[in-house]
Amino acid sequence: MNGAVRRSAPRRVVVTGMGAVTALGGDLPRTWARLVAGESGIRPIASFDPSRVESRIAGEALEADPARVLDRKALRRTDRATQLSLLATQEALADAALPEHLEGALADATGAFIGTGFGGAATIFDEIRTYVERGPDRLSPFFVPMAIANMTAGQIGIVFGARGPNMATVSACASGAQAIGEGAETIRRGDADVMLAGGTEATVLEGIVGGFAAMKALSTRNDDPAAASRPFDRGRDGFVMGEGAATLVLEALDHARSRGARILAEVVGYGASADAYHLTLPVPGSGGAVRAARRAFEKAGIAADDVDLVSAHATSTPEGDRAELAGLRELFGARRDAVPITAIKSALGHTLGAAGAIAAAVTVRALVDGCVPPTLNLADPDPEAEGLDLVRGKAREGTFEVALVNAFGFGGQNSVLVLRRWVDA
Repeated sequence: MNGAVRRSAPRRVVVTGMGAVTALGGDLPRTWARLVAGESGIRPIASFDPSRVESRIAGEALEADPARVLDRKALRRTDRATQLSLLATQEALADAALPEHLEGALADATGAFIGTGFGGAATIFDEIRTYVERGPDRLSPFFVPMAIANMTAGQIGIVFGARGPNMATVSACASGAQAIGEGAETIRRGDADVMLAGGTEATVLEGIVGGFAAMKALSTRNDDPAAASRPFDRGRDGFVMGEGAATLVLEALDHARSRGARILAEVVGYGASADAYHLTLPVPGSGGAVRAARRAFEKAGIAADDVDLVSAHATSTPEGDRAELAGLRELFGARRDAVPITAIKSALGHTLGAAGAIAAAVTVRALVDGCVPPTLNLADPDPEAEGLDLVRGKAREGTFEVALVNAFGFGGQNSVLVLRRWVDA
């Protein structure tokens, strides 16, 4: 690989391709167009009978067609979370004008980091049911390789021929952003030229929806699904479960230029931290999220004053949203009214381990297209939002240079990305 000789200076990392599967579409262009149009992908749950759970709505990826990338035998041997990620990765490779199956030196220089919160959750539930009803001798020999959290990254290596560094990041809802940040760091230090980095989640399952409902974490606005996810709104009552995946092709700048790749954006900063406070609640005040952002600014060589767009984590939970708003007020200080903030979970639901990756892909599109999707259902902003510039009602056009992407997980795990619009020099 180009990085075989250790470099004294970190390499620059750029985004050259993207793919996504969400509740708003089976690919990124459709998802983006519908986000900008202010549409919601949240509907009554279709994948199972939700009558036994309190929250009966979700953002399901109904347009996903895993048969585009896997044959019938392979479909039976892969969990839905892996299938969604393979679809997003196939799209990202094509978007980057890279081969669908990598060969030779390019394969050796390409790795995959994919984040997830639960891994093969559907497989685990199915096989436990088999175990209870029919006994351990009837378990599938594919149970373990379908269920373990690292298998999505492993399958990406197998299906697309990526033979470089390969791993899963499992840090709840910070997983996808963390995979992108760690993927970028892998390229910077010369251990890969290309990284397929992102996140995936497929947890619209009765047991998991029931588990989150038992925590009182989910919205129960079942009679009005499209209005249920209400980030930063005073009337929010919890998040809406979502599913999906996104993959970014990260590439060393010198490698991208050598093959004449189209460059979309640059990953200039990444910060991670722990609240070290509570199983599920954010630390009161700004806490670890602000420390992660400041670390990302430091690595990017910028100040908070340079940021002109924020993709908020904003799940629509009372405490989580309030803590994030407090952190943004602290970060931007007197400039807090000059930085547009958007929250796409209002349209997609909360995709857990995929959320940060989907947000990163959408944010790159916002930088490229000069357009910020609106936050839906934001009629009565939380008092903590006073003075902040929340994008609501309709999409906002403009020129945006530097964006912050927030992703926070249970356990107090925080991942923050800083992305810069690419301008050819």
